[in-house]
Amino acid sequence: MDINKIRNFCIIAHIDHGKSTLADRLLEITNTIEERKMKAQLLDQMDLERERGITIKLAPVRMQWQGYELNLIDTPGHVDFSYEVSRSLAAVEGALLLVDATQGIEAQTLANLHLAQKQDLQIIPIINKIDLPAADAETVKVDLVNLLNCEESDILLVSAKTGKGVKNILDEVIKKIPAPIGDRKEQTQSLIFDSFFDEYRGVVSYVRLNNGVINSGDTIKFISSGFTTEALEVGFFNPEMKKQKQLVAGEIGYVVTGLKDVSEAKIGDTITTKNNPSLVALSGYEEMKSMVFAGIYPKEGDDFEQLREAVEKLKLNDSSLSYEPESSMALGHGFRCGFLGLLHLEIFQERLHREYNLDIIVTTPSVAYLVYDKKGEKHIIHSPAEYSKPELISKVKEPIMEVEIVTPAEYMGNIMKFVVEKRGIYIDTKYIDEQKVILLYYVPLTSLLVDFYDTLKSVSSGYASMNYEFYNYSECTLVKLDILVAEEKVEAFSTLVYEDRAYYIAREIVASLKKVLSKQMFEIKIQAAVGGKIIASERLSAMRKDVTSKLYGGDVTRKKKLLEKQKKGKKKMQSVGKVQIPVDAFLSILKR
Repeated sequence: MDINKIRNFCIIAHIDHGKSTLADRLLEITNTIEERKMKAQLLDQMDLERERGITIKLAPVRMQWQGYELNLIDTPGHVDFSYEVSRSLAAVEGALLLVDATQGIEAQTLANLHLAQKQDLQIIPIINKIDLPAADAETVKVDLVNLLNCEESDILLVSAKTGKGVKNILDEVIKKIPAPIGDRKEQTQSLIFDSFFDEYRGVVSYVRLNNGVINSGDTIKFISSGFTTEALEVGFFNPEMKKQKQLVAGEIGYVVTGLKDVSEAKIGDTITTKNNPSLVALSGYEEMKSMVFAGIYPKEGDDFEQLREAVEKLKLNDSSLSYEPESSMALGHGFRCGFLGLLHLEIFQERLHREYNLDIIVTTPSVAYLVYDKKGEKHIIHSPAEYSKPELISKVKEPIMEVEIVTPAEYMGNIMKFVVEKRGIYIDTKYIDEQKVILLYYVPLTSLLVDFYDTLKSVSSGYASMNYEFYNYSECTLVKLDILVAEEKVEAFSTLVYEDRAYYIAREIVASLKKVLSKQMFEIKIQAAVGGKIIASERLSAMRKDVTSKLYGGDVTRKKKLLEKQKKGKKKMQSVGKVQIPVDAFLSILKR
């Protein structure tokens, strides 16, 4: 295909504004998918995506329309998967900005738009769901004109569900999005923007060719890592992989590398060929900083190697994940993993279970703190275990996020009160129009971890949306909260909390554990401690066996003897008995 006949673009939007549905209609109209094979959310390949109704992974597909080759990348909308969006934007020349006619501009709409504008992409604004009774396309149109400084005629009105107006999008893509810049005779340079691991064919890299050609069978080299291998197969996504003889400059496709070591083909690396090599790597991607950290341990100690392989393979497919080995006296060998948010952690945990059949234990999530010791040296700690000697610490700094909340003006009071309760510091208010505002706050990341989003939705009747990004570190006062079950410390439950909130959080945790732990033949103490001091406690009463049921008469002293014997037995069990902590208990702390 002539490079001037190629168009590369992606769809960006807030979560649940209809990206996947629009992608379905585009595939139908271009006859990329046969009608009998068509199904809803076709580009969402994972069962998790279909069940939750959200896009987790970017998904490329090639379409043909009026003699043009259109390469589309469908992207996620949730803030926890923003890295998927940024990588997609680096591989295209244009973006469809999709806005729900009933919801209007929301937080992730703005965040993704800013990402696209940084890449200097051509933006095509689209208002979706115009067929719904609650649609207010005219108001949303005015907001988009003010936001993009464009003409009203530039905004397309569509219904992705019914297909109304979708053909106009394809025509606008051809007309407004520029053709890729590249030379097929130049030295080969192709950017890896995603990868996955195939059990039989090794690492499969998703690539955007900037210059040159990659033929099936070529010897290829990864410029940054220096590894050399053979391109076993090249092709494009239709949306399943469809092989062809070569990929040329301007195209988006895949390369089957055959590599079995997932670390040899990193996302952001540049692939070149032996017969037309380039010594210059493309700029790649800025490394994402993990925001939330949690320990991941196999439920069965024998599964550690299987867990290690699974984490390595998921890292290839999810480059925003970070991990390093760690060990615990209580839980054995595992990994300290870094995530972009709690949803990211939840999806990772679910994928380990579904794709690799692993049962795991997840420790209480924490954030990365800057700790300064008495000598003035700075350390980064990711877990409560590293905060073991508070007497050697001079000060601690926590990560602060810049939070952008988009809400109808009538809920401003409720939201401002709620954010202040979460230690938020007010920055500014911006008006999108008379009815909708943007509230800007500095909020500690720890406040965002537990039920912030759910409560925000609750106080705004579901209308508010939020986006956040790292701002800076700020000094705080922390203590380590330890949880003891049957007088044994459970390391997985240890957490770092604000000193003035320690008692309230301790009460919540012990109350939650009392609900989920199973009764034993002996009484169980559930305690929360700071240092050596118990600050909250609950007791789970013992199961009672009726040892006197077999008695059928005689003196009352016989009954007393049996009860006294039972009492001594329970006291002995209390000193030597062990309590198995169910996975539900870990989840109750995670979601308290």
